[in-house]
Amino acid sequence: MKNLEDFFASSCHLSDNKAQVSLNSSLPPEVEEGNIEYKLKLVDPSPSRFEHLVTQMKWRLQEGEGEAIYEIGVEDSGILAGLPKLELEASLNTLRKMAKKLGATITILRERAVDTDSRKALQILVRKVPDDQQFIDLRLAVLGNVDAGKSTLLGVLTQGELDNGQGRARLNLFRHLHEIQSGRTSSISHDILGFNNMGQVVNYKEARTVEEICENSTKLITLIDLAGHQKYLKTTIFGLTGYCPDCAMLVVSANTGMAGTTKEHLGFARALDVPVFVVVSKIDMCPESLIEKTIQQLEKILKSPSCNKVPFRVSSEDDAITAATNFDSQSIIPIFSVSSVTGKHLDLLTTFLNVVPPLRNLKEREKCVQDITEFQVDELFTVPGVGTVVGGNLKRGSIREGDSLMLGPMSDGEFHHVTVKTVHRNRLPCRLIQAGQSATVALYNIERESLRKGMVLVSPESSPFACIEFDANIYVLFHAKHISTGFQTTIHVGNVRQTVKIVRMDKEAIKTNEKAQVTFHLIKQPEYIRIGAQLLFREGQTKGMGEVITVYPFNEKTPHR
Repeated sequence: MKNLEDFFASSCHLSDNKAQVSLNSSLPPEVEEGNIEYKLKLVDPSPSRFEHLVTQMKWRLQEGEGEAIYEIGVEDSGILAGLPKLELEASLNTLRKMAKKLGATITILRERAVDTDSRKALQILVRKVPDDQQFIDLRLAVLGNVDAGKSTLLGVLTQGELDNGQGRARLNLFRHLHEIQSGRTSSISHDILGFNNMGQVVNYKEARTVEEICENSTKLITLIDLAGHQKYLKTTIFGLTGYCPDCAMLVVSANTGMAGTTKEHLGFARALDVPVFVVVSKIDMCPESLIEKTIQQLEKILKSPSCNKVPFRVSSEDDAITAATNFDSQSIIPIFSVSSVTGKHLDLLTTFLNVVPPLRNLKEREKCVQDITEFQVDELFTVPGVGTVVGGNLKRGSIREGDSLMLGPMSDGEFHHVTVKTVHRNRLPCRLIQAGQSATVALYNIERESLRKGMVLVSPESSPFACIEFDANIYVLFHAKHISTGFQTTIHVGNVRQTVKIVRMDKEAIKTNEKAQVTFHLIKQPEYIRIGAQLLFREGQTKGMGEVITVYPFNEKTPHR
């Protein structure tokens, strides 16, 4: 990815392109892969045709990990032909029968008039929770500068009550006393927002518990609230690298614009290839002219060569659905303008979250599910009556109760045998977790004091080993002078965060926008690092990215490439 340093430098070369996203009278041609299906009409199909249609719907649901979009009255070429009322009702009835046979539900997203009101086209969301899951899961990281209103917005979404203008809505998300006193997030906090099979919001309103939200939701958004202050930047980067979010919500205050760490957060999301949408908050505090100025500033940055995206202002429900169904292309960045005090346009944001699909690549996910188990440990707990519990993200494979795994590396680089006692997702017990899911795992015969964040649970079949040195191809996003042998920096690789030192380079020195192959030496202790893993490094204003290419096993001379 080129020129990402534009997000971090104090000045950017901005594009003067004034093009806006427009909605055409036709859609892009239908593609065989993906979760979107075009149907001109579905009127009284024969039994054999009906079975074929059901099989086709099953395929589309698999492609969308439980969600599919059906466009009725649309030709395969994308032309909106529309249908008269009777044929439209018959097609909708057939679609309901198809969904019922698969145990799925349908929700009409929008109706399009074609030429005249006599012919219309429908866009329909079909949803079915996969058999091996409790709900459709989507992880959303929340980014933005300090005081942008991130925690307040999440509090309003999850509690179902508007803010009082003084930050009351955010109090339920804070984990520490100093956060409540300062009003600023310093740690990574999680909360959930559910949607039922009719697309209605399921949250803590009416005194619901976490367990009730999970039980009544077919789709669950896991909200990962990250810190906005510069001093907690390492925590924010850890949230992006360790929790592997499907997408990120960048919150920008309407009265301050792209201030503080906003560009840095956007740049890190881009470097990790995490799709981003933008929410302009606090519009109740600003005149229209200032809101417009902030959005125009955003659009210039998003259209600049370093980002090369198409900003799309969302001002109606139709816009929100269009943004959600096209978001997986990663070519557009939706921009919402909301108020947590008046509630203006919050309904557009929830409509978007309900429709936006999980953005994980299905083939890659299936490959990861079949791979050898690797669970990244991000949280540690001691639960009375249960014992030691580790929380984190399952990168590969699957975990069941009773599984025998290896936990490490310890300070000496060794891995210890452990047995899985129980597995929970969102406080609910489950029999199985698979790659891409976050969970907590209770372990037998292991003491809390011997554990730390950055460890992994892996299958014994993988013969895991720790490393103290590894080679990486790096790219410097920004550095005031030059980087050479002996340079120390903080590195982020998945859930690993540690100080490293460059001990070897294939060049004498590198500067901003330059690449090199380097050998990093871990200063504190050995870690588990995989070949091909993405990495970020930072030290003051210095920032860079790279990829691990060679790993040197701890206390061994033969490298693994």
